[in-house]
Amino acid sequence: MTPWQDTTALHRLGSYVPVNTVHYLLPSIVVAVAFGAVFFLRHKRPLQRVLRVSGSVAPVVVPRLLAATTFLAGAILIFSGATPAAAERLGWLVQVLPLPVIEFSHFFGSLAGVGLLILARGLWRRLDAAFHLAVVLLGAGALFCLLKELDVEEAVLLAAMLGALVASRRFFYRKASLFQERFTTPWIAAITLVVVGSIVLGIISYGWPDISAGTFWRFSPGAQAPRFLRATTGVVVVLVIVAGTRLLKPARARPGVPAEADLDAVAPIVAAYPEAAANLAFLGDKALLFNDARTGFVMYAVARRTWVALGDPVAPPEDVADLAMRFITACDKHGAWPVFYKVGMAQLHRYLDIGLSVAKLGEEARVSLGDFSLDGAERRSLRRAWRTVVKEGCSFEMLPAESVGAYLSELRAVSDAWLSAKRAREKRFSMGYFADAYVRLFPTGIVRRNGAIVAFANVWPSGCHEEIEVDLMRFAPGAPPGVMRYALSEMMLWGKALGYRWFNLGMAPLSGLQSSTIAPLWHRMGTAAFGHGERFYNFQGVREFKEWFHPVWVPRYLVSPGGALRPVIMANIASLVAGGLEGVVRR
Repeated sequence: MTPWQDTTALHRLGSYVPVNTVHYLLPSIVVAVAFGAVFFLRHKRPLQRVLRVSGSVAPVVVPRLLAATTFLAGAILIFSGATPAAAERLGWLVQVLPLPVIEFSHFFGSLAGVGLLILARGLWRRLDAAFHLAVVLLGAGALFCLLKELDVEEAVLLAAMLGALVASRRFFYRKASLFQERFTTPWIAAITLVVVGSIVLGIISYGWPDISAGTFWRFSPGAQAPRFLRATTGVVVVLVIVAGTRLLKPARARPGVPAEADLDAVAPIVAAYPEAAANLAFLGDKALLFNDARTGFVMYAVARRTWVALGDPVAPPEDVADLAMRFITACDKHGAWPVFYKVGMAQLHRYLDIGLSVAKLGEEARVSLGDFSLDGAERRSLRRAWRTVVKEGCSFEMLPAESVGAYLSELRAVSDAWLSAKRAREKRFSMGYFADAYVRLFPTGIVRRNGAIVAFANVWPSGCHEEIEVDLMRFAPGAPPGVMRYALSEMMLWGKALGYRWFNLGMAPLSGLQSSTIAPLWHRMGTAAFGHGERFYNFQGVREFKEWFHPVWVPRYLVSPGGALRPVIMANIASLVAGGLEGVVRR
């Protein structure tokens, strides 16, 4: 039996040290650590000035560096609990501390270690909760090092790590939940390696006889192997509980749908906004982020870690930059990826200044209404299609919004028949879907044949008579060919008579991307999908249909973090539009 495993040996070693020395030594250590902490906190401003001078590098580097030191601190505490204490120091401790204090400190020192291993991931993600818990565990760990084996060196090292963490408080501001934080495979492997390594180290240090099940409940000053066994069991139990909690955790919280008061506040903003797509806020399926004056808003939805704002902020030009930054800050605080989907060219410079990446999604078809008519050689094909539908006995009527409610049952029958014939699901997020309360909000063009409605399309009007945009376009299976060209032509003539400047036919996805060898990878992938992706979506057919009206093609963009995240972000957006992952693979 080694001297540090023998109680008698410990007492014998302790007897060589005057008791008065021990009584003076421990308070001196505590006072020294406290004085060092106070001195550091009183003089932490120079360190903070250094961090400020480092500019934009510090917010990225410092949290990761402190995450690494916190992980190291956890490993130190766990390895310390797996190795025998120095005989002389333990001999001093048993003279002045009750055995329960030593046992408690050893057990909870190891638990503090595994807690720091887990919290290191949260510090890497700059989480506010991880910061506060890490401060508590580092302080407790330093104290436990003194109380379990008088390890002054470890205590000082942990205190230094604690001081560096406290001085860097401003970098940890995200409010995301620790329980929702995803542990990557490298993090799981690193934690497992530390725990397994400590078990192997304990077995080597003590040997099988001293760490058998029979010694688990042995308590004595020299019984260090049972302490290791109990501490290791506690560490494993904590990891099992954390793993089980993560397996049973509920789904991520989703942003709340807008209240009635929010939609009332949206109405005057949308009525003054020049882009008709702002009316998608009335769907009620997207969260709304207002500015302080409530003169503008961002409408967005969440898919896993992707927060997707639909279009640019809906606001007067002078408020757009502030709202965009407000949304990005909110994403940052929750550890989310900020995304702006289907934005125009006007605000691209602001997103680039922030450091986001821009990729072209496709092109939007806009028809100038000032010179639109069915006359002239250019419109010959469209005019022929219009006459064919008229000869089939069809007529057109534009219903004002207040009259749509009386026709909802007939419109729904057409919509359901169209969805069934196309074997399609209702899309969401970036386009409307048939819901009674939503459809009755907008003017709707209907096509009748023999008195029955065979096709309809509703439109969003924008502010300032800038544009009208078509939303739902649906027709019954028995409608004559070309019925939607006929309906859209009539709606354009209606919009022209009301003084609108443009008629927006919506976007042709992946249209207008370059396929040259020097084009970005995203463009080459998009071009390939445009040419060969007809199995999933009729990309070319959408553009060809809109070309009938000779539109002006306007590019639309995706603004997001770039690199390897973009495919993940696009998959998340697709799930939002399709109403779930199932809808991505099923039409």
